[in-house]
Amino acid sequence: MTPEILVIGELRDGQPSDASREAAGVASQLAAGAPVRGLLIGSPSEPATAAWGRDGISEVCYLTAPTAAALPAGALVPGLLSLLSERPADLVLLPSTTFGRELTGALAARWDAGAATGVTAITRGTGGWEVRRPVFGGRATETRLLSGPRAVVALRPRGFPTPEARELTPVSAQRPLSEADPMGTTLVGTEPMVTGQGPSLSDAPIVVAGGRGVRSADQFHLIEELAAALDAAVGASRAVTDAGWRPTSLQVGQTGRTVTPQLYIAVGISGAIQHIVGMIGSRVIVAINSDASAPIFKVADYGIAGDLFQIVPALIREIRRVRGR
Repeated sequence: MTPEILVIGELRDGQPSDASREAAGVASQLAAGAPVRGLLIGSPSEPATAAWGRDGISEVCYLTAPTAAALPAGALVPGLLSLLSERPADLVLLPSTTFGRELTGALAARWDAGAATGVTAITRGTGGWEVRRPVFGGRATETRLLSGPRAVVALRPRGFPTPEARELTPVSAQRPLSEADPMGTTLVGTEPMVTGQGPSLSDAPIVVAGGRGVRSADQFHLIEELAAALDAAVGASRAVTDAGWRPTSLQVGQTGRTVTPQLYIAVGISGAIQHIVGMIGSRVIVAINSDASAPIFKVADYGIAGDLFQIVPALIREIRRVRGR
């Protein structure tokens, strides 16, 4: 029997995020040609509706609130439960972002469903959904069966290909959500996150991260210039953020952000396991370090052993030349 699937997406600059597009593609494959419903959290937008329709979503619904995306994930659960009671689903898919992981647990608990986050593969198994995901900081992969009639699964960003565009015209609907939070929590306020220039660290296809080997805050401009040449996001190791060279919002690692870009360039980073946990899911890893025995080279696909103060400027010049800048 064809499963009923609901995809919950996030908006970035008025468009479905890359991770939301990937979730739409996975849902289309699992549905095997059957309609796939989607829900975007935020204000209704015809461009966003059309964009998600080209990714395979046949009906887009919007869950709106006076405070928009500032609501805690738990406040959205009653609205989601109401939607799922009217239009039942076997599977809810969403991106495994910070917000997505929080919503996965809150929704699964109230919906009495199985749940998994950080998933890199999903198939319909006997008696439920079979999922695969990395565990123990990427040192192993587990296969788990989410038994039961329904499940909430958060997919790892950049763990799946972006779907090819198709011609679909989704139906848009709007469901208002009151500002009251029936989960008993109150949003006190929000603070803007300090980020580097360029793409968001969470969504960027290329990340350039600097570590202690950069030596000082004044020298960190080399990392930012290399990132700018590549249209990449800037990241940092914990040593850099602890020293106050750059804000903690740029930290990649076990106590920072987890990133899974197509290309991750680690500059002057030794490769402590706490850092590797946050970037091991990158498709291609390039390490630049003066210590040829640094642990980072054990996980890197390509390594350059040498003085970063000579290598990085040369890379910047060559990239700019090739790109005509």
